[in-house]
Amino acid sequence: MELANETTVQEFILLGLGAAQQTRFLLLIFFAVLYMLTLAENITIITLVHVDAHLAQLPMYTLLSNFSLLEMCYVTTTVPRMLFDLASPHGIISFHACFLQFYIFFSLGCNECFFISAMALDRYLAICHPLRYPQIMSQTFCYTLVAACWVLGFLGYILPVTLISRLSFCGTNIIDHFLCDPEPIMSLACPPIKNTPLVCQFSMNIIVILGNLFFVALSYGIIILTLMKKSSSEHSQKKAFSTISFHLLVVTLFYGSIVGMYVTPGAENQSQISKVVTVFYTAITPFLNPLIYCLRNDQVREALGRLLRRKERWLRRKVIT
Repeated sequence: MELANETTVQEFILLGLGAAQQTRFLLLIFFAVLYMLTLAENITIITLVHVDAHLAQLPMYTLLSNFSLLEMCYVTTTVPRMLFDLASPHGIISFHACFLQFYIFFSLGCNECFFISAMALDRYLAICHPLRYPQIMSQTFCYTLVAACWVLGFLGYILPVTLISRLSFCGTNIIDHFLCDPEPIMSLACPPIKNTPLVCQFSMNIIVILGNLFFVALSYGIIILTLMKKSSSEHSQKKAFSTISFHLLVVTLFYGSIVGMYVTPGAENQSQISKVVTVFYTAITPFLNPLIYCLRNDQVREALGRLLRRKERWLRRKVIT
């Protein structure tokens, strides 16, 4: 990336959260604990789904185990770097490392949009077409859906990252953020930057965010109407509404924050608000999602109980022998 004065940008400086020195240590401890808890929650879910024979046969939990893996990767892309910057006075990141983080972080964000849509599709088929659900959501179709979510997520942001990485950068190399976000990076670029912002807006906002949000809203809207029309027992209807309400909570937490960040005009220019919102969907929601989706679920709690009892029996046999 050569500048007009023939120098080359080799690194950027991340300003981080902008916290006062006396609060940096508290934030470091808080996010370190939150990160470890997030990993523990998601590892627990992945282990349960793969160890428990009952959960492993259910498409919803195949999707959730991959979603948990995604959340682990997602939070690992940003939080360790944030912790490093909180512990270190210098937030220096190389040019290539910055754009690698940029690509992986936003690709995983795209993956999350697709996985939320896949889980909405699964619930739509299970509730609106229960008789055809086993045939439609077969193991082969479920694995194909999972593969499509992973592939589409990592393909979706190749063009924007490539275009932004080819821009020339003038003057300061300071990014007023704790991660390599496209808006702060493009604000450092030399004019003209041509149609790069429009391409990023179209690929990320229109196709990925709003496209998936429309699909999810439509799916859950049809599900709610179907449940209201069904003459099933009050208990089963209440249970279905409870499950859907928790799913909608995850959708609201995720899409509420990213729509405010990347779709609402002008939101990206408010630096401190941008950091707070980004912290929320990069560190807080990956911690909350397992609690909302799985660990409150009866089937997951029963599977956890079976695993713990199996572990207890194994330890007893080990002690006896």
